[in-house]
This record gives sequence, structure tokens and C-alpha cells, in this order.
Amino acid sequence: MSDRWVSSLREVKAEERKAPEIRRSFEERKAPEVRKNPFPLPSQLQSVPAAEGWQDMYPYFTRFRPEDDNRFWFYNSMHFPEPMSAFDSISQEAPYAAMGAVTTRTFVFPAALGIDYRVFNGRVYITGNPVLDPKEIERRLGLFQKRAGHYYQNWPTLYAEWEKRITNLIKEVNAIVVPQLPEFEDEEVVTKARGIAQNHYLWERFNRLIESYSVMWHHHFEFLMLGYGAYVVFFQFCKKAFPEIPDQTIARMVAGLDVLMFRPDDELKKLAKLAVKLRLEDKFSETKPPAEVIALLERAGAAGKEWLAAFEKAREPWFNITMGDGLDYHHRSWNDDLTVPFSSLPRYIAQIKAGDSLERPTEQLKKERERIIAEYRELLSTAEDKAAFDQMLGLCHLVFPFVEDHKFYCDHWFVSSFYNKVREFGELLAREGLLETSEDIFHLQHTEVKQALTDVMVGWASGTGPVGGPHWKPLVAKRKKIIEALKKWNAPPALGPMPEAVEDPALLMLWGINKETLENWAKPEGEQSENEFRGFAAAPGCTEGIARVLKTTNEIGEIREGEILVCPATSPSWGPVFSKIKAAVSDIGGTMSHAAIVAREYGLPAVVGTGQATKRIKTGQRIRVDGNQGIVTILG
Repeated sequence: MSDRWVSSLREVKAEERKAPEIRRSFEERKAPEVRKNPFPLPSQLQSVPAAEGWQDMYPYFTRFRPEDDNRFWFYNSMHFPEPMSAFDSISQEAPYAAMGAVTTRTFVFPAALGIDYRVFNGRVYITGNPVLDPKEIERRLGLFQKRAGHYYQNWPTLYAEWEKRITNLIKEVNAIVVPQLPEFEDEEVVTKARGIAQNHYLWERFNRLIESYSVMWHHHFEFLMLGYGAYVVFFQFCKKAFPEIPDQTIARMVAGLDVLMFRPDDELKKLAKLAVKLRLEDKFSETKPPAEVIALLERAGAAGKEWLAAFEKAREPWFNITMGDGLDYHHRSWNDDLTVPFSSLPRYIAQIKAGDSLERPTEQLKKERERIIAEYRELLSTAEDKAAFDQMLGLCHLVFPFVEDHKFYCDHWFVSSFYNKVREFGELLAREGLLETSEDIFHLQHTEVKQALTDVMVGWASGTGPVGGPHWKPLVAKRKKIIEALKKWNAPPALGPMPEAVEDPALLMLWGINKETLENWAKPEGEQSENEFRGFAAAPGCTEGIARVLKTTNEIGEIREGEILVCPATSPSWGPVFSKIKAAVSDIGGTMSHAAIVAREYGLPAVVGTGQATKRIKTGQRIRVDGNQGIVTILG
């Protein structure tokens, strides 16, 4: 990390410290008058009537406290768009603990600590913790420069080592064996004097599984926060050097880069091409279940065997991808449910036979990227500024692929493997009579799972069996009903006092939250335009079409060719969907959110961070999406 890069970072931090309105928004801890606040205070929220006792599903430290009324919170619907099951609370505990440790303690980011989170009616609300003292920022900056500089200077080598660590961790999770608890121990336990009975391994292996989840999240944020950090510095440099530059234009300077999250969709396209080459296209149909298609291919002679061999090769690891953001247990991977990939193959096959290209417009994006870079670089007046621009942009190009690549390894491959291993422990609890099905384990907190496993351990050892069926089964049934009731809650997008300014680039780029966004969210229905609303101009282009509103990822199969996707947030794993739609609109997200990145790479117009798209638009309505200006219009 050169002196010029460090100087630019120092200038960014200096500009942040000059903004008194930003400091006031965080430093003033007096509760605002309720009448002046457009968002409800946490203390004003009401539990869903049919969901009494929902608080017991989550740890005590996730609840709002009286002092939280003095802070601004927003609903993290990007990562948690649905009410959480009890077990899924681990997907806040582990990630936020790891992210905060990386930001606050490991790399010592100068102006940001970790994130606080709370849960209400099963929804996750978060807020950032800035560093405001200029002396403390300066002290932390020195540590950050040395630590981050080591990673930036050695990025390719360190990233290669990271890939080995994360893939080995995935192998370790898949290799965990859930003890079967036989009637009698194997004789070798005696003859080889092992001294440990099988019931001990219930604790050991479940603990190892939970610990591996925490380790993964530390790996997840190890490079990610530095990737964001490099882009933030470049973003701030561009905003200062080119005051009128749109956020989307800065984002397009890093478009067209090869990232792993597109690989599963690319593998599907290769399989479609092979099916046409082998003249197997008649075996595929959107209406046939995957098992039936595979059976037809197995009877299709040498050609069928060749295709199936290619299919099996593609599955590992590329089909270890879920249709969600990877953080909900019920978002199964393609390998667990082949419906999504197999339903996409007939469309790809038809496009190939029609002579259409299946390729993303990567070369076009690269040419546009180089044009934008050259035009803005020419506007810089000094050689020093041009050198800084080149270096910061080069660093972004180096680190940015990880911003997306980590999702495949961590959020998808690892998490789907983790949840499947949890299911194996669920199968044991179901066999022992504590649960009805293996899926019921996800309605217990991971600490409660350990209690249930302890019951099994003691019951097996005593010879009398576990006693927890009457305890756990009614609790699971109650929690299932609570989750269904919580789905009906219309969660406010934000809580607490409206900030006087939002200048945090991460909130802006990833979640799409700035002053204008909040003002739009806060408008009473009577003041909102009936047919038009705004968001972030995430991907260029303008188009009209029929809307398909999807509230959850489980509805993804409903979308039809040529429709416009309207959803709370999207995932990079929706590649097959993006090759089907005309445009995308999301409730939350900024210019560097996953929805924005994927839309740009597929050459589709997109408006993100609208805050209200899924509430204002209905499936079947005709809408216009203007990705150049960030405007969505309901036409009728």
C-alpha cells in the first residue's frame, strides 16, 4: 500500500471529521420527540398477537433495550428477508461476532467498529458503531495501514492460502460422522483400550460443527472487509475529484470482472450445449421432475452416459449453491433440489437451437469500463492524481473478485454443507423420539440442541432412553405456528431517530441507505406519488414489462420469461433467473449490492434500494424500470 494510497485514505478520514452534522447524528444521544420522528421507536413496536412468546426463540441479548430508542436502526432484509427460525439465530451470532472482530480488533479500521443487532418479531435490525474521536481515528489509522497494507501487498498469495483453508474446512464439516449409538460398543473400544464410549462423540462432534461455523465467518470477513475498504477509498476519491459523478458510473469501473458466483450458471449453459451436441434435447422438459429426466438419460445409451458424467462433474462443487442468500436453513442447494437447474436447461437448449448467444455481455462491459476509466482519468489535472487514481483502481480490480467469490465458498458451499450436517443430528434426535422429523431441529436454538443431545447421551448410558419427546415436540409445534404468524408482520424499514446525515459509504453502497432513501421511506402514503418512486440507479438501461413480485426465494419458480423481477433483495445465485428476466427491482440494496452487480454483469436495467417496491407493485402490473435515473413507474 503506497504512500499516495495512504494519503488518500487520510484525506477521506479528514473529510469525514469535518462534517459536524454527521458527528451530531451519532454523538447526540437524547431521544428525539416522537412527533418529529417518522420512524417508530423500538419501544413502540408491538408483537404479533398470534405469536406470543416469539422472544424465547432467540437469545436474550438480541432484544431491544430502553436506550436503543436513541439510536437509528434499519431492517436488514437483504440478508434476512424472512422471520428466522430459532436455529438460524446462529446466523447472526457468528457473522456479527466475526465481522466486528475483523473490523474492530484485527485490522483496526480507523472510523468503524462492529455492528450491533437486535431481533423483533423474527426480523433483524442493525446499526453501525462509528469512531468519532479524531485522535482515536488517527491512532487506529496507523495500525490499519500496517495490517491492511500487508494483505494488499500480498493479496494473490494470501488469497490462495485462504482458498485452501476454506475448502479444507468444508471437507472437515462433511467428514463429521454423527454417532449411531449401538446397543453395545464395538469390541475394539476394549481391546484397544480407547476408553471413550460413543455417546461422548455426540457432544464432541456437534461442538466441532458449531465451532466450524464460527471459524468460517472469520474467514468470510477476513478479506471481505478489506475488499470493501479498497473500494470505499476509491469511491471517496472519485466523489471528491469528480463531484457530479454518479455512483453507478464508479461501480461500472469495476464491471466485467470474472467472479465465481457466475460459474454455476455457466456450468448449466455448458450442459445445455452438450445436450444439443449429443442430440438429447428431447429428454429435457420444464414439466418433468429431475428424477424422470435422469432416468430417460440413463436409457439413452452412450450419449446419455456422457451427458450424465459431465453433469456429475459439474455438481461438485458448482451445484452447492442455494437460491437464497445462504443464511436460511430451508434455502436448499441445487444439489439438494435439482428442480432449479433442470427447469433452466430447456430454456437454454431452446436458445441454443434458435442461434441465440448464452454469454453474458462481458466484453461489452469491459469496453465500456475502459471508456469510462479513460474519460474520467483525463479529467484529472495532475500526474500525482492520475497515479493515485490508477493505483486505487488497480487495487479495486485486484480485490473486487473476492467481494463476490467469498459468497460461493462461504455463504453457499459451506453453509449448505453445514445445514445438511445439522440435519443428520436432527435425524438422530427424530430416531430417538425427541423430534418428529429431522427438519424440526431448526426450531431449536443450537444451545437447546445440545441439551437434547445430552438427554440422548444420558438415556443411552443409563439404558432407559431419553425423556425429552414430551418437552421438545410441543415446543417445536408452537414455534412453527409462531413463524407462520410472524410472516404476516409488515416490518418497518427503519426504527429510531432519523439521522441528520448518512455518509457511511458501506451503508450507501451495500444497503443503499442515504438521507434521500430514508426520506422516501418516511413519507406518509398520502404524500407518495401514486405511480412513481425512486431507488438507486444500479444498472443502466430502460425497459417496460410485466412485474413478477416475489416475497421469498421459495417463489422463484413462479417467474416467467420476459417478466420484470420485483423482490426484497436478490442473490448472485439467481443467475438462471437473470437470463430469463428483462429487469430487476429490489426493496433494499445499493450500487454495490449483489442485485446491482449481477444485473450489470447480465446487461439488465436495475433499480435497487426502493424500500417499497414489493409493497407498491403487484404481480401482473406493467411497469417501467429506468436504470439510468433510478426510477420505477407503474404503468397500469
